[in-house]
Amino acid sequence: MKTLFNVYRVLALVVGVLLAVGTIGSILKYLLEDGSALQQVGDDLTPIWLIHGWIYMVYVAIAFVLTQKARWTMPQFLLMLVAGLIPGLIFWVERRVADRLRAEHPELVGS
Repeated sequence: MKTLFNVYRVLALVVGVLLAVGTIGSILKYLLEDGSALQQVGDDLTPIWLIHGWIYMVYVAIAFVLTQKARWTMPQFLLMLVAGLIPGLIFWVERRVADRLRAEHPELVGS
């Protein structure tokens, strides 16, 4: 079960970073003057959203399995899902999930 926890943590980090980079790219792409160098950088970062989407789907599956193993309620699972859609929130939620798992289900964490 330790592997499931580690996979969740890595996926949360990757999803969070991709979401932050994608958001910055969108800001550069849509809020800056057309043709500027930074606007082009934002345009070049557009494929990040595709990568984020695919990895987010894996994150959702792993989060579901983890919440089932921990016997957590639907609101906890929904918080984990929403965290992958709001920039920055996933880092706080990942820490909260890790702390809660360590306290309630040390067998899932492997500590």
